Amino acid sequence: MVLTKPIIAPPTNHQITLPDHTQLPDSDGTFVKNFQELPQSIILTTSIEPTLQKLHPDGRYCIGQDSGIYWRITEPPIKGAEAPDWFYVPNVEPLLAGEYRRSYVMWKEIVAPFIAIEFVSGDGSEERDTTSLNDIDEQTGEPKKAGKFWVYERAIRIPFYAIYEVKKASVEVYHLVDGKYEKMPANERGHYPVPEMGVELGIQQNTEIPWLRWWTADGEMLLSGNERANLEQQRADQEQQRADQEQQRADQERIAKQQAEALLLEERQQNEKLTAYLKNLGINPDLIP
Repeated sequence: MVLTKPIIAPPTNHQITLPDHTQLPDSDGTFVKNFQELPQSIILTTSIEPTLQKLHPDGRYCIGQDSGIYWRITEPPIKGAEAPDWFYVPNVEPLLAGEYRRSYVMWKEIVAPFIAIEFVSGDGSEERDTTSLNDIDEQTGEPKKAGKFWVYERAIRIPFYAIYEVKKASVEVYHLVDGKYEKMPANERGHYPVPEMGVELGIQQNTEIPWLRWWTADGEMLLSGNERANLEQQRADQEQQRADQEQQRADQERIAKQQAEALLLEERQQNEKLTAYLKNLGINPDLIP
C-alpha cells in the first residue's frame, strides 16, 4: 500500500529535541460523546484484527481508538492534535520501548494512518470542517483552528476517511486522490471497498442500532470478538450435544443388550430347571414333542 508523508513542521538549522508520546498530553479532558462509541470501536477493532494479522504476520501495525494524532507542534501542544474515533496504521511497531503509545506523534512516526473513522454525535459539521491554517478569524486576526477534514486530507494525508452517522444509519467514505479527498460511491451492496486491506466498510442494517461494520470483498460480514466467541460456544455446545446423544444411544444399546442377555439367561435357567424336573419324574425331555 502507498503511504504519503504528512505535513509536520518547517525545517530548522537549529538542533532541537521534539517531544514524543510520553511527553505530550494524551487527553484534552473532554467526555466521550455517547455510550455507543466504545462498543462501536470494539466491534471495528476485534472484527478487523484477524484480517490485519494476516496482512501483517510480523505484527507491525497499530490501532488507535479515540487517541490523539499529533500532526503539528503548537503551544499548548493539544492544539496540534486531532483524535479520530478509530484509526489504523500499517507497518509500525505496536509498542514503543515496550509500552503502548499514549498518542500517535507524526514527527516521530512519519507513517500516516491508512484509514481514520469519525463517529458523528452532532450535526456532522465538525467532521466535515475544511477550515485551513490559512483561514483568518476576522474578529481576532488570528489563524483559525484547522478543521478535521482539512487536517486529515492536507496535513496528515490519510488515504481513507470515513464519517459515520448513527442517527442517519449512514457512512460517507473519502479516498485521497492526488492530494484531495474524493467521495466514494457505494458498491452494489451499499459498501465501500478498501482494496489494500481486502475489506469493505458498510452499515449493518438488520439490528436495533445500525452498527458500522467490516465486510469481506465477497460481502461476508466480519465477526466481532464477542460474535466469534459466541459462535465458537455454539459449536462447542452442538458438539457436546452430539457427544451426549451418542453417549445416550450407546447407553441405550448397552442396556438393551444387557436386558436381552438377562432374558436369555433367565430362559436358559428355566429350561434347565424344567429339564431337571422332568428327569426326576422319569421323563426324557428330548422325547417330548
